Amino acid sequence: MNWVLDNLDLIGRLTVAHLRQSTIAILVGFAVAVPIGWAAFRYTRLRGTVLGAVGILYTIPSFGLFALISAISGIPLLSETNLVVALTIYAVAIMTRSVTDGLASVESSVRNAAIAVGFGPWRRFWTVDFPLAGPVMLAGLRVTAVSTISLATVGALIGVQNLGYLFTNGSQRRILPEVFAGVLAVVIIALVIDALLLLAGRALMPWTRRTSPPRSRARMREVAV
Repeated sequence: MNWVLDNLDLIGRLTVAHLRQSTIAILVGFAVAVPIGWAAFRYTRLRGTVLGAVGILYTIPSFGLFALISAISGIPLLSETNLVVALTIYAVAIMTRSVTDGLASVESSVRNAAIAVGFGPWRRFWTVDFPLAGPVMLAGLRVTAVSTISLATVGALIGVQNLGYLFTNGSQRRILPEVFAGVLAVVIIALVIDALLLLAGRALMPWTRRTSPPRSRARMREVAV
């Protein structure tokens, strides 16, 4: 406990860095996954191939992926940029299937109605398909966010400063409070981001809120009287 109190400034700096790295990867990963997921949904013959190829990305070991990114792009191996790119690739691997499943969950009758009133493909996607696929995509985004926040700790393997530093440094120096502080900080960040995404989903998609059935509400009023 004394170690934590004496190093709150260090924990704070590492937390901010961890949040920055994770947030960039989550947002960029989502932006990239949406068109890929749409393509997999739109072209059914290629769906299995696209989703399979994207899914394989998640099986690549993190340190091996760091080396591949550095070799292919020229990004320095021991850099924050390398970590963010790797996290983005993992985020795309998780999120793409959720985008495809979300679009597939939209009923064809709704699309046909939009077409019947003159909606073009672009307008139909943003005003019909995307909003109605929102709940499924949000579920995938929540999983992606938690996974990314956890995976970001491997940045310590290449010298990137984030909460993973507390794991490695604490283990090497046998300072258990340092390790526990890192674990707790990562868990808290993941829970907070997950809660924020859930609240954002409820605010942006009010139609997904659960409401009591009419009979249940009537019965509640009778009991109150």
